[in-house]
Amino acid sequence: MSSSKNNRIISLPKNKFPKPLLEIPKPPEQLFVVGELPPEDSVHLCVVGARKYSPYGKEVCEMLIKGLRGKPVVIVSGLALGIDAIAHRSALENNLRTIAVPGSGLDPSVLYPASHKNLAKEIVNAGGCLLSEFDPTFKATPYSFPQRNRIMAGLSKAVLIIEAEQKSGTLITARLATDYNRDVLTVPGSIFSQNSTGPHLLLKIGATPITSAEDLLVALGLEGQSALPFEKQYADASAEELSLIRLLATPTTRDDLVRASGLPTQKVSIILSLMEIKGMIKESEGEIRLI
Repeated sequence: MSSSKNNRIISLPKNKFPKPLLEIPKPPEQLFVVGELPPEDSVHLCVVGARKYSPYGKEVCEMLIKGLRGKPVVIVSGLALGIDAIAHRSALENNLRTIAVPGSGLDPSVLYPASHKNLAKEIVNAGGCLLSEFDPTFKATPYSFPQRNRIMAGLSKAVLIIEAEQKSGTLITARLATDYNRDVLTVPGSIFSQNSTGPHLLLKIGATPITSAEDLLVALGLEGQSALPFEKQYADASAEELSLIRLLATPTTRDDLVRASGLPTQKVSIILSLMEIKGMIKESEGEIRLI
């Protein structure tokens, strides 16, 4: 990280701690932050899940967070490999603030995992923050991850579990959320997948099933705030761009988009190139999707 003001590690005084953290049993004695804490009236949603996620888990995570675009929601997660990183990146792509709570200190020399140092920079540069109760040079240990999970659960109005085996650290976060009187939400999965055993166990003991962005908005108490219409969300888009944006409500291939648009292939390619430069879309794994 650079040495700019936004990237300095700051020790928060107790009166600046997020209030929800002061309500949990054994609140942190100290908190360090890099970046800016979101406004207190934001709705904090913790999103966690499997490190070894499936294509289904990735798609679900991206779809649900995209459905929160334009809402006063902050995505909280642990900067870990897998669903955590997907949640952070999806938040960034949809102009949502995000808080990363690693299982280490915040100094770049120990930030864990090291492969996510650039992601950490992006989070801070986009107006989010890194948060930890560990000393800045503390190296991650097996016990530090369950300990940091209580920070993630304590910060949040609800915890959303996307894929987890029955014996996993992800379910520790769900248990803590229950202990702290936070809502536990989870996404059902295939009965043939080990990654579904955790969510299905949570459903059996009363977790709220989430099968759409609308379900998530209701669970967060935001159902009365409709999503931004394309005309406002993409106010700078041309009429031709808007016509493609509407067709891209669901990710699609370039060939299918050309057929659905009725426009010449070369024309669509030119429009898509401009949209990509503007940061409206991205193309990956053969599909074009909105950002």
